[in-house]
Amino acid sequence: MKKSFVVATLILFAGPAMAQNAMKVVKPDGLTWTEHPVFKGVQTVILIGDPTKAETIVQRVKFPPNYKVAPHIHPYAEVVTVMSGNFGNAMGEKFDPSQGELLKAGSVFALTAKHPHYVWTTNEETIVQIVFTGPGGIEFINPADDPRKK
Repeated sequence: MKKSFVVATLILFAGPAMAQNAMKVVKPDGLTWTEHPVFKGVQTVILIGDPTKAETIVQRVKFPPNYKVAPHIHPYAEVVTVMSGNFGNAMGEKFDPSQGELLKAGSVFALTAKHPHYVWTTNEETIVQIVFTGPGGIEFINPADDPRKK
């Protein structure tokens, strides 16, 4: 009986400690933005996770005004939230903004894995938050559009 009481007490006190270690809080004043590894002039910050691993990733991306990302696919499904600015989004393998939609702050869209799409910004800086399960990756429909090759 005494052993059971000791074990129960340890579990009772260990529970909150384990829960605290399981929670990560990210505050906007603590963000360190860095140059995006693919897109020149774009900044990014990983809030949660490691994009090289098979785990949940929460990433913010800050696009400058009048920025275009050529048609591409990702190996993962993603949920994108427009945090600020306006964000153009369209499906397809050819860049044609008339086929897409301009989304304002607060808008959310979801894409399935390997779904060809392209994005752009208007005359203001735009920040989006992207949630996906890694590992990350991007493949351009036209390899010549890949900024890593320029």
